[in-house]
Amino acid sequence: MWDKIIHQWLRVPYTLHVSVDRKVKKPRATVVFIHGIGHSGDAWQQIIPHLPKNIRIISIDLLGFGQSPKPHWPIYSVRLQARMAIATILRMRINGPLILVGHSLGALVSVEIARRYPLLIRSLVLCSPPFYKQDLVARKLLPHGDNILKDVYKAIHKYPEQFVKISMLAVKYGLVNKSFNVTNDDVHSYMGALEASIINQNSLRDAIKLKKRMRIIHGVLDPVVIGKNLKTLVKKNPKASLNTVIAGHEISGQYVPAVIKAIDDAINAKKAPRKQPERAQV
Repeated sequence: MWDKIIHQWLRVPYTLHVSVDRKVKKPRATVVFIHGIGHSGDAWQQIIPHLPKNIRIISIDLLGFGQSPKPHWPIYSVRLQARMAIATILRMRINGPLILVGHSLGALVSVEIARRYPLLIRSLVLCSPPFYKQDLVARKLLPHGDNILKDVYKAIHKYPEQFVKISMLAVKYGLVNKSFNVTNDDVHSYMGALEASIINQNSLRDAIKLKKRMRIIHGVLDPVVIGKNLKTLVKKNPKASLNTVIAGHEISGQYVPAVIKAIDDAINAKKAPRKQPERAQV
């Protein structure tokens, strides 16, 4: 009862669990990691140890995942996740623009954070972003890949109990990262995020308009990311660049060094000079 009064009615943001907070004196940069759907902050364990020692690193568990609260009442949209993530980061008294590194759902949340709080963001590294187009006309022959994947997600959404069993087998046989964990107790969070953030999304449209440097990493064997949409984004947004690797959706194998390099490049990139105010013409 108190949870709904405080967080739903009074709109006080939840404080998310921070799985990693590596502090350094006078950090050269601050990197915030945001995991994918069904995962937790532990998903970045293969990445974090290889990053420079003079940067601050924060890895959070999104609302509904890992050790963060898992309320039943919210709509698990990217807007909600962005608001909770920024509230948590601000409570940590973080100084300076952030480099956001997001995987899958976390990539969509990163775009939303950069869109809503641009002054806090320096650049983004988007790993396996499931960008889908909206309002596509259905075709009987050769249907859009976007619609095919959405139909698959809608089928998953109808049978949560069966999905829990399948996900356990996927973890057992190493088909997904070990941090992936969906149980009957928290499957509502997964299904909520699947519907509100991935099936019904405007993230591709928002990323095209975003005026922040973006490095996108795409595994050519990834079954849930549409490469054509990523190419469209890069073509329409001069701030975006695309790097393809021989990998699937999860951050493992050849994906790992690609992410490490993208973060190093983001850290070493020169900050854009501040524009000087124009002198008024007399």
